Amino acid sequence: MDAIALLMFPVLLLLLLTGYPVAFALAGTALAFAVLFSDLLPMAGIALPWEPLFRSARLNILPQRIYGSIMENYTLVAVPFFIFMGAMLERAGLAEELLRTMGRLFGRLRGGLAISVVAVGTLLAAATGVIGASVVAMAVLALPVMLKYGYSAPLAAGTVTASGTLGQIIPPSIVLIILGDQMGVNVGDLFLGALIPGLLLSGLYVLWITVVAWLRPSAAPALPLDDPEFNIERLGRAVTLGLLPPLALVAAVLGTIFFGIATPTEAGAMGAFGAILLALLRRRLNLSTLRESADTSVRMTAMVFTILIGATAFATVFSALGGTWLIEDLLTGLPGGAVGFLVFVMLAVFLLGFFLDFIEITFIVVPLITPVAISMGFDPLWLGILIAMNLQASFLTPPFGFALFYLRGAAPDTVRTADIYRGVIPFIGIQLFALLIVALFPGLVTWLPSVAAN
Repeated sequence: MDAIALLMFPVLLLLLLTGYPVAFALAGTALAFAVLFSDLLPMAGIALPWEPLFRSARLNILPQRIYGSIMENYTLVAVPFFIFMGAMLERAGLAEELLRTMGRLFGRLRGGLAISVVAVGTLLAAATGVIGASVVAMAVLALPVMLKYGYSAPLAAGTVTASGTLGQIIPPSIVLIILGDQMGVNVGDLFLGALIPGLLLSGLYVLWITVVAWLRPSAAPALPLDDPEFNIERLGRAVTLGLLPPLALVAAVLGTIFFGIATPTEAGAMGAFGAILLALLRRRLNLSTLRESADTSVRMTAMVFTILIGATAFATVFSALGGTWLIEDLLTGLPGGAVGFLVFVMLAVFLLGFFLDFIEITFIVVPLITPVAISMGFDPLWLGILIAMNLQASFLTPPFGFALFYLRGAAPDTVRTADIYRGVIPFIGIQLFALLIVALFPGLVTWLPSVAAN
């Protein structure tokens, strides 16, 4: 009976695989185990072959825990602000304008169009922080253009998918906000800590594309020199109007956080207002754009908070059944000590990323491993960045990576699923290599937060 709590995970996974909504699968599993193994059935006259393992009175703390984790949580208020900022910039034509401008800047180089996709993916990650939106936007805008100019389908698909997932790690990322809340780490420190690893990933992507273009010029050709888009006057105007304003907004949002001028929540509010101003300057602000952006923000925020409610119920019942102690005993008893613990956690998160979105993993798994990691002497800031990078790699990995499904749904019919799988393999290797570098050199994560603190 000691392992009853661990049965909650296979039951939850079974419900998720049937397509049942995540929030209701979490809450339903919790309530089912609470009823089955509590004193509620004996009170109803139903005899159990075991002593009640869960006292129904424990459910009385659920409203208080939910209220404390959501209604009184100032950090999570940043989530709708950053979602709205990204949605408004997307509907204001930011992605399209950025891609056109960056294509003009780098297009004459072999592989230049792919490099511009990575650059735009990095900027979109900083502007939106939502993986699905970035991947779909890049697939619709960039993929047809790359294929038109003779890029190989695997390289084009891999570049678009990998660039779109940078929103997982480049601040201000929704992932980092939720991770910071669940791990008890300052979100501003997480943003600072993620900056160097995120830029490292972008740089490695560009390096790989450059190598491919040098070894196989036909896979990543330069754009034609007679293209009128390369007119210097038009290019300068495009950079001024299409590139500098979103860069200024991102720099302002992150700068106020990094220099301690504003909290992430306050900076998110400023970013949302700045996105409205950019849409107004681009003459894209109207009632329809405002309504669509607000609708996207409400839907995604409601999804996050509803999952959080379900995860709170799941964690309450799991802990009451003794699951927390079982997990702690399991993790601390792994062979290899701290190294064995880290390898096991990274492997578990990587595999879970095939089946669960980052929100479920963050709300279910992270609270279980964080106390054990801290007791072993791990820096939660560094561990949080490793988890974010790990999830980013798992979202690219065939056959279940979420980003692959986003791309498949938005890619032209000429791009085969096999092309997508082949294209992402090198980028998965790059991400795992970057993850290893950050694991071996924690200073890449902790340096900027320590500088800001001083």
